[in-house]
Amino acid sequence: MNSPVAYGDIKAATDRVNGHIRPITLAPLDPGAIRTALRDPLDDQAPTPCRVWAAMEFMQHTGSFKARGAQNFIQAHKEAGTLPAAGVTIASGGNAGLACAWAAAQQGVAATVFLPTTAPPVKVDRLRAYGADVQLVGGEYAEAAEACADFARSSGALASHAYDHPLIAAGAGTLMEEIHQQLPQVDTIVVAVGGGGLFTGIATAAQHHGVRVVAVEPENCRALNAAIEAGHVVDVPVDSIAADSLGARRTSTMALHAAQQDGVHSILVQDEQIIAARQALWDHRRVAVEYGAATALAGLIAPGAYVPQCEENVVVVLCGANTDPTTLTPRPLS
Repeated sequence: MNSPVAYGDIKAATDRVNGHIRPITLAPLDPGAIRTALRDPLDDQAPTPCRVWAAMEFMQHTGSFKARGAQNFIQAHKEAGTLPAAGVTIASGGNAGLACAWAAAQQGVAATVFLPTTAPPVKVDRLRAYGADVQLVGGEYAEAAEACADFARSSGALASHAYDHPLIAAGAGTLMEEIHQQLPQVDTIVVAVGGGGLFTGIATAAQHHGVRVVAVEPENCRALNAAIEAGHVVDVPVDSIAADSLGARRTSTMALHAAQQDGVHSILVQDEQIIAARQALWDHRRVAVEYGAATALAGLIAPGAYVPQCEENVVVVLCGANTDPTTLTPRPLS
């Protein structure tokens, strides 16, 4: 069991990744855009819209937030002199593998990445472009993870993890540090949750700064929500359009610990709402994100979603864009 991530771990990670990652860009959304994107724009009884910023983390190296954790992981082992000759290995739905391969390549370290056979071809192609040895195993992340563990034991490679490692989660938490530095008046941060690495880091830093966290998951990929309900981590079915990045069968104990702190709200959304949110981002901003990133926005604009108070300052994390843009419907820019 990994111990909970502390705020000091995130501060240490911030120092390590500084200069190695791209700083976050916060883009304010148009007043009323969130209220009207999927609801009746003629509803004159709607409340005064909140103020919403999009955290454009999909512009990060490798196309997702995962670069932060991977960089922190590699840099920490470099400092400790524990990068083996056999390199690093990781099991991933795609984005964590990309980040691991990228960070390893920067240090001249070999990377072997295990993915389920359902991983999008765009991610597989990019992994190979980073020089990674790609192994496609099984139909789910859990099967790829088992093969990765076997490889680490037999080869001596350093095993990283897509989300369940303190260095990975602390690296992801550097995103919250940057957001708070740029927008100290932030009240709420909305983030999609898969295995829980990004959530763990963000929630840990957010609690330190007194910021509310809204954790959003697909109804059929609800590892964190189910763990909160049960009071311990449990296995859940994985069946969502966002499963390539949010399809963990179980969350981490670190994520559950973070979710049990004050100021955390868990929201579930349906696949059709995720699809609509992704399309709305394209229609309104010409931003093409992956379904996992659109899940966060769905947590604000879908029926039954989190409802901000008037004048609340909300940041929605758009965490990745390793996607096929041809799946978006062409529409006039609004």
